[in-house]
Amino acid sequence: MQPPCQTLKPLLRAEDRREPMGGLKTCQSGRLESLDARSYDKSMAGIAAGRPPLQIGSFQPPTRVFLAPMAGFTDLPFRRLVRECGGCGLATTDLLNCRSVLAGHPTALRLAETNDADSPVGMQLYGNDTDPLPEAADWAVGRGIDVLDINMGCPVDKVCKKNGGSLLLCDPERTVRLVERILAAVRGRVPVTAKLRLGWDDDHLTGPRLAQMLESVGVAAIAIHGRTTEMKFRGQVRLEGIGRVVEAVRDIPVLGNGDIESPQDAEHMMRTTGCDGVMLARAATRQPWLLSRIHQLLEHGEDPGELDHHGILRVILRHVELCREHCEERRSLHVLRSRISRYARSLGHVKPLKEAFRLAEHTDEMLVAINEWLERPAPRRRDLQSQSLACLSRP
Repeated sequence: MQPPCQTLKPLLRAEDRREPMGGLKTCQSGRLESLDARSYDKSMAGIAAGRPPLQIGSFQPPTRVFLAPMAGFTDLPFRRLVRECGGCGLATTDLLNCRSVLAGHPTALRLAETNDADSPVGMQLYGNDTDPLPEAADWAVGRGIDVLDINMGCPVDKVCKKNGGSLLLCDPERTVRLVERILAAVRGRVPVTAKLRLGWDDDHLTGPRLAQMLESVGVAAIAIHGRTTEMKFRGQVRLEGIGRVVEAVRDIPVLGNGDIESPQDAEHMMRTTGCDGVMLARAATRQPWLLSRIHQLLEHGEDPGELDHHGILRVILRHVELCREHCEERRSLHVLRSRISRYARSLGHVKPLKEAFRLAEHTDEMLVAINEWLERPAPRRRDLQSQSLACLSRP
């Protein structure tokens, strides 16, 4: 049986990575599709290599690749997992309700939990100008964070109904007055950033103007998701919209976000929009190691390739260990049962493993299941290709 891993990086050996099979690449679902649809020009690699280091106020992130705040995903175990996979410049907490953290609500405090291994870290708050956002900002800074982020892009109804999230896009002047109060509460102790969308809808594309106004009052960086609120996560990200936000600001960095499923997607976004870095969200929940691949391509011009079968299993094993370390058992079971399906998209046919996670009554059983799979021979590349092509043929 494989020993429990202490840290992930030493276990992700070079042989744990596989290059895409001839003429194929992994697509969003974890299946394989033809590279012919979008060929990759190697002359475009290493786009960030000659640029000055990314600077966000007083904070200099180690890479240009950030983990986005995601409701229900970016808890402490997952942030640590992404960091151990490598390539992460900043990981941000789940979005935090400003009233809940000040009231000491147990769920809010769990979402805000961090430690020395979770660094550098950002916290994201949401609310509106009638909420105690400045007070919550002061509370967050006291937790030892590196960056404070204000959510101005969440399209979810429960956030917008409280006049927070992307509803702040609708009245830029009022939003900027709120941000000035937050900056006064922070008093320069950490940089304050904002995550936006392009606007509420196609008739109200306020993102570029709001970004410009936020820079003028002291916001240190902008992360921009290339969709409107009305689009939610439908349709394709609009790179030209991200480019307009980049053009609107003068000196602060802009991070592009949306539809980044591969290192080549990240490079294409930076080249097309002129953004200074990228922020990953949904794809990272399926492939926590994707940030490392993107960093390697942007800085060194080489994509080390996808993890192989056993490499992915080791990532899952480490996630189980981190959940056991930081969460109570019931919470760990809930999280891991939901995540195994996401990881499985990169593994091929692993229905028995998914079923073992679904039926497990204790995380010990999950560890046993993973270790049993690690003892099996890895599927041959030809077998993986056959499974993936079979998936493609299904309706």
